Amino acid sequence: MKLPIRLLAAALPLLLAACAHKEAVRPPPKADYAVLLNEQRAREHMLAKTDHWVLQGKIGVSGVVNGKKDGGSGTLTWTQNGQSYEFVVRGPVGSKSFKLTVTPEGATLEGLDGGPQRSPDVGSLVQNTLGWQVPFHDLRAWVLGTRADSGPADLKFGDDGLPVSLTQDGWTVTYPGWDTKREPALPTKIFASSPTSSVRLSVESWTIQ
Repeated sequence: MKLPIRLLAAALPLLLAACAHKEAVRPPPKADYAVLLNEQRAREHMLAKTDHWVLQGKIGVSGVVNGKKDGGSGTLTWTQNGQSYEFVVRGPVGSKSFKLTVTPEGATLEGLDGGPQRSPDVGSLVQNTLGWQVPFHDLRAWVLGTRADSGPADLKFGDDGLPVSLTQDGWTVTYPGWDTKREPALPTKIFASSPTSSVRLSVESWTIQ
């Protein structure tokens, strides 16, 4: 049965509109990896001198200590002042709360039983007192969404051109969220994991000085 010519004429604009809509939502082609890598280098160049900032958020650490799974979590205030920085972690009631101060001369951990603890190496200090394995040196770069200076790194990018994962120094870092309103963009979620430990950061606010 043939449709009347008037009915076909009325339906034609609707069909064309439907086709145009499908064409409009077609995702753009992915950029070449070399282009994305150059964009990442440009981000890293812009952030290379970003060494005075305050990060407010939450931290969670888990891992294996003496053959048993252990960890902790709390709110985090990370204050970076050049080569020195301060971690203030406040855990839930009944859990660990502490202040970690790190300078080029060494690290001091305060707020735990037994008084302040000091060591020239922040990683061993935190692991020996808290049982936390945290890659502090690399984390300063990773939290900005950039590669650390500790060796080769493998990057993977998302459709938005920003890193979705970074593998370096025995750790895999994933970036589930970014603040793209900033220029350059900064991560809002940073999940780092190794075969024996994981560190999860959720950023609530950045203050870049």
